[in-house]
Order: sequence, then C-alpha cells, then structure tokens
Amino acid sequence: MALPHLDRPICEPVELPPGAPLRIERIRQGGNAMRSEPFVHFHDVHELVLFGRVAGHFDVEDHRYALVPGCIAFIPSMRQHDFSLEAGPRDWVLLQVEAAAGEAIARAPGLERLHEPFCARPDRRLGRRLQQLAGWLVELDARDPLALPLAELLLRAAALAPAIAGEKLAADTRGLQRLRPAIDRLRRRPADAPGAEQAALLCAMSAAYFSRRFKQQVGMSWSDYVRTHRLHLASRRLLETEQSVAAIASDLGFATPSHFGELFLRRYGITPGEYRRAGRN
Repeated sequence: MALPHLDRPICEPVELPPGAPLRIERIRQGGNAMRSEPFVHFHDVHELVLFGRVAGHFDVEDHRYALVPGCIAFIPSMRQHDFSLEAGPRDWVLLQVEAAAGEAIARAPGLERLHEPFCARPDRRLGRRLQQLAGWLVELDARDPLALPLAELLLRAAALAPAIAGEKLAADTRGLQRLRPAIDRLRRRPADAPGAEQAALLCAMSAAYFSRRFKQQVGMSWSDYVRTHRLHLASRRLLETEQSVAAIASDLGFATPSHFGELFLRRYGITPGEYRRAGRN
C-alpha cells in the first residue's frame, strides 16, 4: 500500500529519514512542467538548493531574488520563504539538514554567512565543485557516517559563492511574521496548543482580527491548522518510533485515541495502524 500524500502545513516538520541528520535529492522536471504556485512556508531544517536550469524568483522574508541557471539559495531553519518557478524544464538538488546539526555547522569559524538566508551565483569553477559534492552526497545513504561531513563541505563551498542582489519587498508583503508567536508556540508545545483567543493574545491582536488574518495568510482556520500540524507530527511518530497509537494521541493533545483515529482516517483515508504498517513495508 502506498502512503497517502501529505499536504504540509506552512510550519513544515520535514520528514528526515529515521536516524538520519539530513536528506538530499535530485529533482528533474521536463518541458511539460507547469509554473509552480507560490507557497510561503518555513520549516525546522536548514535548506540549500542548487539549481541547474531554472527561471523564476525566490522570496525570503522581505527580499526577492531572480533565479538564474546555476544559482543557489540557502535558508536557515524557521525562516519564511517561497519559490515561484516558471514553466518549462528545470532541475535542482535539494539538501535539508536537521536544525541542531545545521546550527553546529554554522557556528564553525568562517561560516557566519549561514546564519542568514542568501541567494548566490557561483562562478564556473565553484559551481563544478558544488555539483560534484552534491553528486557524491546524493549517492550516499543519509545515515552513512560520511553524509554529514560531506554536507558540511557542501555548505562551506556554498558560503563562498558571490551574492545575487535582491529586491526589497514592501513591508509586511507576506504578513506571516505577526503570526509567528502563535505558530512558534504550537511548534514548541503541540499538545498544549493555544485556542484562537490565546493565540490572538500571543500575536497582540484581537481574536476577530487574528482569525481573519490567519485564514487570509495561511488558507485555513487556526483550529484546522492546529489539527493538521498535530496529524503531521503523528504521522512521523507512527513511522519513526515504537510508541503506541494511544501514547501518540495523548502526547499530541488529541482527546482520546478513538478521536485521533477518526481524524487520521478522515484526513489520510487509512487508520494509524494501517499507516504504520504501510510505511514499514
């Protein structure tokens, strides 16, 4: 049985392979690839994208960068960003490094640039080095002891690339920053998620304005977002831990195991137990 597609919430808990500090994949799309729809999001990994053929733009916080063939983009953990790619053939390598491991790399001398997002265009020589390092890393199992040191070399090389100048966006263009206190609180304590009124207080808004703004920016209500986020975390735990379904339901704040099962079935079309068995098979 194939696992159902998971629509990711804006605060995306990226699913790294169990026991792995990173994941890397090469993506190639042909001439029939359609223009990608913008989707502003942030997640709990550090992300490096090495583009081959590409056209479009990259937004990160309050800046927009034009994407050109051979460019790279780096986004530290929990920074909001968005890629909008034009139709047509394109390819890239995506590296995502677990937050703690990425922060340890960024603390090394000379890697201060990794504390902030950037878009850059390496020269031909550096570009070849980046692609060679990425090629080696793609061939490794993410749990291989060589994977993380090789990822560090790749990030070190990326930090040397000359920056691409960005265009400053109008203030509050995306509007997500004011919602971050509530989302961050949910991320830290998913079992004790604030209700809409408490979330509004965390964001220094009235309840009505918070609800309206959240729906406008995120595309779903606060309660729907909380439920989606919890179900996403539950799906990870089903695959990555030996916790019972009842323990997962309790730890993530679902009222009862049966209620958790009903919500899970409604969203993914299979029960938590079936999801676990399908993933492990």
